[in-house]
Amino acid sequence: MDSPRPTGSRREFLRRTATGVAAGAVAAAFGESGRAYAAEAPGPLFDIHTHLGMAWGSRPALGVADLLRWMDAHRIEAAAVLPLISPESWDHPLTTDYVLKETAPHRDRLVPFCSIDPRTTIIDSRAKKVDLLKRYRDAGARGFGEHKAGVAMDDPRNLETLAACAEIGLPVLFHLDNERNMDRPGLPGLASVLRQLPNGVFIGHAQGWWASISGDVTQEQLHGYPATKVAPGGAIDALMDQFPNLYGDLSAGSGANAIMRDLEFGREFLIRRADRLIFGTDYLAPEQKVPQFDLYRDLELPKDAAERIYRGNARRLLGLP
Repeated sequence: MDSPRPTGSRREFLRRTATGVAAGAVAAAFGESGRAYAAEAPGPLFDIHTHLGMAWGSRPALGVADLLRWMDAHRIEAAAVLPLISPESWDHPLTTDYVLKETAPHRDRLVPFCSIDPRTTIIDSRAKKVDLLKRYRDAGARGFGEHKAGVAMDDPRNLETLAACAEIGLPVLFHLDNERNMDRPGLPGLASVLRQLPNGVFIGHAQGWWASISGDVTQEQLHGYPATKVAPGGAIDALMDQFPNLYGDLSAGSGANAIMRDLEFGREFLIRRADRLIFGTDYLAPEQKVPQFDLYRDLELPKDAAERIYRGNARRLLGLP
């Protein structure tokens, strides 16, 4: 039997939050990474989306000790740590080498990812990309991302890079909006990638991906936080029906908004797609607020769905015990 949905004042709070904070206000309240309420996490959790560093950015630097303390406080047993190397992804590069070095003493809890910008003119063939990715994998990388490059989702350079990831078995966590891995309503570019790379594993993230939970999404909304109820026929459901290698990263303001904008649909979606969804936060700065903790505590998901979303799917995809 399913656990009951949130009731009373908490459910009403979430309803008001979903309608009053969604759209542009979510960006202001959370940022694309989210900024968090003090609440006990539902845990134990595997967080598919964190970052280190940011010392040159507009937020305070986040070190390994800071990240581990925060994980302990929120019942996060392990977390993926993602580099950001493309110029559109952050205001300075966070390299794969940096992530591998910083996580090396803590590989039981910090799981490094790697990245290659698809526009590189030096690593200019699939074979060269495969060679570099193998070296990253041998150094401990378990996935590829955050893939956040300023090209179309189905750009040939993107396809070559993603094909290299598929060849050696690295799951790809991609950011999709109107500036990075660009696509159109219905996500035809992503569909093309999935058709051409059936042996790859792809994990969707960010505004363009999560706005596509609704069938009435517009091009403008692929870069925002829609506040309306979810309309039938969303691209996420359609693509997940067609492609068993497609997953969703529930992190950031975009992931929270996708569930909060229509809580009845959102909870049902989480349960129905429990084998394809992965808990994440996009934590990247000390004192950052993360809406996922309150949201998932109060949704009270059934135990089997919660286990898959909160830790099981991530561990399975990354080949972890």
